[in-house]
Amino acid sequence: MNLDHSILTLLTFTPLAGAVLLAALPDKGKALQWAALAITLITFAMTLHLPAHFAYGAGASGASGYQFEQNIAWIDAPAIRYHLGVDGLSMWLIVLTGFLAPLGVLISWRTISERKKLFYILFLLQQVAMLGVFVSLDLFLYYAFWELTLVPMAILIAVFGRTENRRRAAIKYFLYAFIPSAVMLVAVLWLYVTTGTFDIPQLTALAATHGISTNSAALWLCSLAFLGAFAVKVPIFPLHGWLVDAVSEAPTAAVMVLAGKLGLYSILRFSFGIFPDQSRHIAPLLIALGAIGIVYGALLALVQKDLKKLAAYGALGHVSVVVLGIFTFTIAGIDGGIYQTLNEGIGGAALFMLLGLLYERYGTYDVREFGGLAQKFPWMVTLFVITTLSVIGLPILNGFVGEFLVFSGAMQANILHHAFYTALATTGVILTAAYMLLMIQKIFYGNLGLKSQSVTGWDIDAREHLALWPVMLLMLAMGVASPYWMNAIDTVGVDLANPSTTSSHPANAVYSVPGSNFPQHQYTEGGQR
Repeated sequence: MNLDHSILTLLTFTPLAGAVLLAALPDKGKALQWAALAITLITFAMTLHLPAHFAYGAGASGASGYQFEQNIAWIDAPAIRYHLGVDGLSMWLIVLTGFLAPLGVLISWRTISERKKLFYILFLLQQVAMLGVFVSLDLFLYYAFWELTLVPMAILIAVFGRTENRRRAAIKYFLYAFIPSAVMLVAVLWLYVTTGTFDIPQLTALAATHGISTNSAALWLCSLAFLGAFAVKVPIFPLHGWLVDAVSEAPTAAVMVLAGKLGLYSILRFSFGIFPDQSRHIAPLLIALGAIGIVYGALLALVQKDLKKLAAYGALGHVSVVVLGIFTFTIAGIDGGIYQTLNEGIGGAALFMLLGLLYERYGTYDVREFGGLAQKFPWMVTLFVITTLSVIGLPILNGFVGEFLVFSGAMQANILHHAFYTALATTGVILTAAYMLLMIQKIFYGNLGLKSQSVTGWDIDAREHLALWPVMLLMLAMGVASPYWMNAIDTVGVDLANPSTTSSHPANAVYSVPGSNFPQHQYTEGGQR
């Protein structure tokens, strides 16, 4: 047995072994920080095995269409298997999760000074849960990891939140996520009773041949149960009631992974895979909600005085871009949506890290307390500006590629009123630039605020450079070398896109990303490339 057959197990449960190790270490000095950093770096190194050995040209390999598979009988009745695997959708999300973990440890090095053991154990358990969600190909196994993601995050918010509102925010987050997930469990059990399997590839194959059930009403209810749980976790407007409170209270390392990735991945894997017809029927509503969410999030971000709330509403707008893209059911839209999911994780992580550094120095997120910091903190303003340009989609940076593909796919869609909603969504690009650039102006170039005058502060130190510059370099790399990521992502986009949505395109139509190295896709009739 070579490493390909065990790598997913190793990278998923290495953080769990690390959490056990941390529990045995004394809570003295920097031992816990160094141990957590070592564990997360080892896990990240393991995730790099996936893109290094992924069969890009072949797309997905094996009978089930996944790579690096492990499929072992676990429980006979009910039929639960230890089935792991990845494809072009999950691989880069696993790498992103591994990449952000050591950065979260570095950014928490000084801010978490009490109950450090609890913090880093919970942080590693959150890693286990997230990696488990991305690698699971058994629905029961997936649901176990999905529910596990709630517990560490809720405790992190409740214990390490910054204000007295932290317990309320944790309960609100937990209930918002848990109640729809409990309804989804009923749908999971109905699927098993109907089909006799929890195996995701088998369920997807049955769905492709309309073999899950002939009861259309039951299928609709089941699909809505899945979509509701995922929509809250994304969150999709207007199911974002937990987002602002949770983001405002969560420590920086936790908030870096709070919104977006799990819910968006699950929609693509389960809603699109197991309920393809129902997903296409509900697509007009989700496109409308995506466009509204983009504008709504940007407008509210524009008027915020609290920087954490500004970033939270900004995150709502960014995940809404993904929702708009994937529900177009075009190759460009789905490819762009998946790419933008990665971008949101990277850009959001950088922004929250930088805001956390400001809070560490000044003890406030109130933008009115800042001003005139550019001259004092040249490195910090440089990193803020790079992050801002990525978030607003400047060409040659990663945000541009994803947004261009999403809006291109939205204009290609055969969804009712798609042109109107695309036009509405593109106004979000202007609004995003407005609130991000206004934030830079107020923090670094405006009149001196009370905190700027009374607190000396300090510029980015060596540890913070080490945490931030990998993200900045990745923004540039993903902007100018997007095919490296798209080679895997595109196999998923082709499979998930509805051919009928591209059949109205002229034969041999071509789309490409101006100013980037993104590969051109050529279509013939029927949406084939």
